[in-house]
Formats: sequence, structure tokens, C-alpha cells
Amino acid sequence: MSEKKLKNRWLIAASAVGIHISIGSVYAYSVMTNPVKEIFDVDGSVIKWAFKIAILLLGLSAAFLGRWVERVGPKISGTTAGIFYGLGILGSGLAVQLESLWMFYLCYGVIGGIGLGLGYITPVSTLVKWFPDRRGLATGMAIMGFGFAALVFGPVMQSLFDAVGVSNAFYILGAIYMTLILASARYIERPPEGYLPEGFKPGEGKTIKADMANITANEALRTPRFYYIWIMMFINIACGIAVISAASPMMQEKLNYSPMEAAAIVGLIGVFNGLGRIVWSTLSDYLGRANTYIVFFAFQIVAFWLLPKISMEITFLVMLFTVITMYGGGFSTLPAFLGDLFGTKQLGAIHGMVLTAWALAGVVGPTIYDMVKTATGSLDSTLAVFAGLFVVAFIVSLLMKRVVTRAYRKINKDLKFA
Repeated sequence: MSEKKLKNRWLIAASAVGIHISIGSVYAYSVMTNPVKEIFDVDGSVIKWAFKIAILLLGLSAAFLGRWVERVGPKISGTTAGIFYGLGILGSGLAVQLESLWMFYLCYGVIGGIGLGLGYITPVSTLVKWFPDRRGLATGMAIMGFGFAALVFGPVMQSLFDAVGVSNAFYILGAIYMTLILASARYIERPPEGYLPEGFKPGEGKTIKADMANITANEALRTPRFYYIWIMMFINIACGIAVISAASPMMQEKLNYSPMEAAAIVGLIGVFNGLGRIVWSTLSDYLGRANTYIVFFAFQIVAFWLLPKISMEITFLVMLFTVITMYGGGFSTLPAFLGDLFGTKQLGAIHGMVLTAWALAGVVGPTIYDMVKTATGSLDSTLAVFAGLFVVAFIVSLLMKRVVTRAYRKINKDLKFA
């Protein structure tokens, strides 16, 4: 590829954000819980199953289609993601209009969920290759869009529900998402083989840290570090997504917010989810990925234990938003961490396999929240369960730190005697 034809890597990153900000609208799901449950005349926990199915299919499609995404490239997989996600949301509108709950599960959960999975992993391995010098920053930019989506689409959803009705709101949103994803997919592509950023010369100034390995997805599955990162992600996601999925009703119940005020909080959750993704992933370039996760889990053990005991509204919200930054930061730091641990040979496929943790956590987290909250009626008991899970994650993160330290010590020793 000639120099003239080389695409701008920052515009590639912008295209990745376009895809992620569309599919990230799933994080505003709690805004639609009450309007949709009234249409179907069921409890909110029944409607939440569409969200759980969508996250389940996100993880499964990312895992099983990860190798296909690597093979066909980001343009084709991004286009496919746009078609699936757009049709899923449009179909959800039809399901609401026909008052068919099973069709709502199928369209929003299954069809939309496949679009979520494809759209999520499509830009990530591509960006890591365009930004070998700033992995954390690059993946943070794209995945930041996923977090910020709730800020954009939470209030938009509520306004559309009020203005045009539930089914018409889905039709409008489906058309917007499909258009934005398809437009973004037209620009994104992989860099040429052996690409290095303009002006970057290995050995001068900033250096690129060696990866611990450069192995296939099947080889990654045979290493302990794959399972460490899987457990860490499962717990971080299960706990965070439980709070996010219940955010709007929880704010209405605990702080006596109106639906529109609660939707605004969902939007603010999107702000901090997005900020956490760019801030923490960028910091991980300097702190080290393993150290970043240790910080996440140590803080959240304390936060989930204290949250229900805090009576001051502003203190509660500050603590909640900090937790959300770490939830988002876990996602955005992951691809760069996987690149460090396993290399970029099949990064998309490995990333997809780790996202099975998201698939399972998307069901387990909200389900635990609903079950414990229903059984005890206590937010205190509910969040204490999640604090206990973070203790496990903290221990696993320390084991991961030991593996990483030993691996780099060996790499440095080998380089010294090479």
C-alpha cells in the first residue's frame, strides 16, 4: 500500500467510536424497562430478560465469530453488525406494536445481541494494530464510545417514548443505529503488514514493550493467564452490569427520582462509563495492566460494601460513578492487556473468547441482584454479595500480577543473554 493511500489512523479510531456508540445504546436499557413493561403488562424483571439475552448473545457471538471477524476483516464484519443490530431494534418496535413478548426477546435479545457481539470486537484488534505505540489509549477511545452511548441515547429514548410512543421510538432508533454503523464500517480497515506510526522509529524515544507471547487462540486456552483474566472480567462485569441494569428503577426507588430524572442519571452513568474507559486504559499504559485491575478490585470491595450505607445523595452518586469508571475501564484495558499477554496474531478471536465472561455475567449479575433484592428487600444485603465477589477477583488479580512479573523477568533475562 502506497503512503498516499494509507488511511488516517485517527479517522479509523473515529469510525470505531461510531460503531461502539451505536451498539452501546444497550446500556440505556433501564430507561425502556418501565415503558415496555407497561405495554406487555408484566413485571420489570421479565422485561429485563431481553437485556440479559442480548448480553449473552453478545458474548457468544464474539466468541464463536471471532475467527470469522479476523478472516473477513473489519469492513465486512462491521457491515454485518450494523444490519443485525439495526434489524434487532426495528424488530423490537414491531414486537411492541404487536404486543408479542417472545418476538421482543428474539429481536432485541437474539438478533440485536449478535449485532452487539460483532460490532464490539470488529474495531478492537484493528485499532491495536494501528496503535502499537499506544494500545491502551487506542482501545480506550473505541470502547469509550460504548460507555458514552447511554449519555446520548438514555435521554433520547425517554424523549422519544414520550413524543412518539414506544414502538415508533424503536423504529427511529433502529434506523439511526443502522445508518451510523454502516457509515463507520465503510472507512475502517486493517493497517498494512508491519505498519508503524509515521515518525516512529524503534529504539528511539518511546519503545514498544515486548509481548509475553504471540500465540493462537487455541494456544491461549492452554495457559493459566487466560483463565485468570476470564475470572477477573466475569466478576467485574457481573457486579457492574447488575447495578447498570437496575439503575433507573433504583434511582426512582432510593432517591425518589422521576423517570426523566432517573434517565438523566443513566445518562451520567454513561458519561463516567465512557470517561473510565479512556482514562483507565490510558493510565494502564503507565501503571501496567495488572496493577490497574488490582486497583479496580481493591476499591470496589470497599465501595460495594459502603454504598447502601451512605445516606448523603451526592456522596452516594460520587461513589457510584467511580465504580462505573472502573467497570468501563475493565473493558477498555482488556484488549491491550490481551495483546500484552498473547500478542496480536489472533487477538480478535482471543478477545471474543474472553467476552464469554460478559455473556455469562450479563445473565448472572442482574439475576443475582433481582433474586437477593426480592428475597431480602435490602440493597445492603444485595451489594454485600457483590463485595464478596470482588474479594475473589482481587485475589485472582494478585495471581495474575505474579504471572506477568515472572514472564517479563524471563523475557528480559533472555534478551540480556541473546
